[in-house]
Amino acid sequence: MRKLPPIMVACLALAAAAACGSDSGGDTGSGNAPAASGSAPAAGGAKPLEGEKIEIAAKWTGDEQANFEKVLKAFEEKTGATVTYASTGEDTGAYLGPRIEGGNPPDVAILPQPGLVQQYADENALKPLSPEVQAQIDQNYTPYWKDLGSAKGQVYGVLVKAAHKSLIWYRQGAFDDAGAQPASTWDDLIKNAQTLSDSGVAPFALCGASGWTLTDLFENVYLSSAGPENYDKLAKHEIPWTDASVKTALEKMAQIFGKKEFMLGGSSGALQTDFPTCVTQVYGQKKAAMVIEADFVAASVGQSGAKVGEDAKIMPFPKAGDTAPVVLGGDVGVAMKDTKGAMALLEFLASKEGGEVWAKQPGYLSPNRNVSPDNYPDDLTKQLAQTIISAGESVRYDMSDLAPSAFGGTDGKGEWKDLQDFLRNPSDVKGAQEKLEADAAKAFKK
Repeated sequence: MRKLPPIMVACLALAAAAACGSDSGGDTGSGNAPAASGSAPAAGGAKPLEGEKIEIAAKWTGDEQANFEKVLKAFEEKTGATVTYASTGEDTGAYLGPRIEGGNPPDVAILPQPGLVQQYADENALKPLSPEVQAQIDQNYTPYWKDLGSAKGQVYGVLVKAAHKSLIWYRQGAFDDAGAQPASTWDDLIKNAQTLSDSGVAPFALCGASGWTLTDLFENVYLSSAGPENYDKLAKHEIPWTDASVKTALEKMAQIFGKKEFMLGGSSGALQTDFPTCVTQVYGQKKAAMVIEADFVAASVGQSGAKVGEDAKIMPFPKAGDTAPVVLGGDVGVAMKDTKGAMALLEFLASKEGGEVWAKQPGYLSPNRNVSPDNYPDDLTKQLAQTIISAGESVRYDMSDLAPSAFGGTDGKGEWKDLQDFLRNPSDVKGAQEKLEADAAKAFKK
């Protein structure tokens, strides 16, 4: 629901700062990682999957597809297999459903939400990952990611691509004019907002018409203020939305929502502004100083005529508590056929080697902690990758994408609407909590 169309992905590649130098050398060949047991070339030049045909389905098109196919080509050259790529389009479920029912699923599928792992596991449409794939996951990912790809006591999925959602983009010119500096804490951010407002520019362009941007904001504040353990509990509805930890997070958000001058157009203007219009308001129209959203903002920055790394800069989401928040979205690879080829391909995608092949392409971030930031093609992506690695065990997946879609992923309903209503009336924290809890309880019960 939060992916960019192909043209914007292309713009991201053009917009990113082109600083390709590396002081430690990021070039990696197949010999730089431990050979995957299912895909290592045999002695005498024979390749272990010669003649094997593998189909993989994912939603990527355009440049994203072309970049991923370079990864598949590296796997083909290593193993001798032939890999066919099929695009699912934006609605992955609509594509996979009929193929699963017809008994002809792809060997491997890339799912845009971890919740689909549970759904397809319940339908017995997935195959447990082989010990070799799980060994790569254990070696390259924190235990949290392994749990995220598991269902019914089995490991089914590996996170292969990430989107970094713990960012605030700012316009350097507006900060210079106001004498503001990037914030490291939530209190500093609020002080900055006042400084910017006093200088005559709206501090924030909020994309309130796109409800998912408000869930992203809440998730960052909540992860930082409540900590990873409470984040996990709330994500599973093991604690209610009426909990005091939710109150604390909403009260912090109300420090922005409750001040009309902090938002371009006030709350009504914010609620009428979608993503990516809010980015245009900061960099094209220059009416606001900051926009709170993920790494893919860079594509819209380019369309606005600004340059990433010059006028368009990022700060990590400021700490609203003891935890420096890193919230990721991402795509999960699963096997729909228990074949040697399917498992070998997932093993490659989960490996340091496969991740580093992909990292050299623009518009990609790896959740694999052993993929060095030196492999990325620009300074911005290197910086984002380093924050993922530095956050270690505290990294968490987008909470709304872990929830039932009726609560966390439907326009005009559930969490999206409840947070829009809170933006409209930020003084009623208790009422917002009660509505969130009622909607969550209903969705999780189903």
